[in-house]
Amino acid sequence: MPELVFFCGTMDCGKSTLALQIEHNRSARGLQGMIFSRDDRAGEGKLSSRLGLVTDAVEVGDGQDLYGYLVDHLSQGGRADYVIADEAQFLAPEQIDQLARVVDDLSLDVYAFGITTDFRSKLFPGSQRLVELADRVEVLQVEALCWCGARATHNARTIGGVMVVEGAQVVVGDVTHSPDEVGYEVLCRRHHRRRMTSSSARAGALSPDVLPVVSA
Repeated sequence: MPELVFFCGTMDCGKSTLALQIEHNRSARGLQGMIFSRDDRAGEGKLSSRLGLVTDAVEVGDGQDLYGYLVDHLSQGGRADYVIADEAQFLAPEQIDQLARVVDDLSLDVYAFGITTDFRSKLFPGSQRLVELADRVEVLQVEALCWCGARATHNARTIGGVMVVEGAQVVVGDVTHSPDEVGYEVLCRRHHRRRMTSSSARAGALSPDVLPVVSA
């Protein structure tokens, strides 16, 4: 049976690399996929990995009907054996509904990839809808690490190495960036809560909550 599968994790955990691997494996067997993406680091109409791999994709716009796009493509003699949707957190909830309809009405597997929460630890609307509708939610096993070595679970937005917690939910950036640019860093919950990035950690104590030692 066709499925809507949501592959999720923090930034830098290999989501886009897995999407490209799924595309490679299926195309090597003679299958042809439809790839959707939005706001990829490589630019418009691209699906890219930090490992340097990149392929063409359909750039999803505001209000675009993904189900209608697939129907038009198939009606005009095009082929699509499966669908990949990268950066799915940036899709609108109604577009996630359209992907579910692709599975149910067109009998195509849909593989969606994205992060669940933003820099404020709030669910992206698209990711929330995927969690609600997906047949399976797969948390990627390639663990990104916080600067302290613990498993990274949160995405932090930084400006000049300083974590910020206000601003628009979607601001395109990357985990590799110039110091004065808007960037992102993955942190464990403890250091996200303390707003302690790798840059600020180097400037302060590694363990600011040390219990006081009282001499007898």
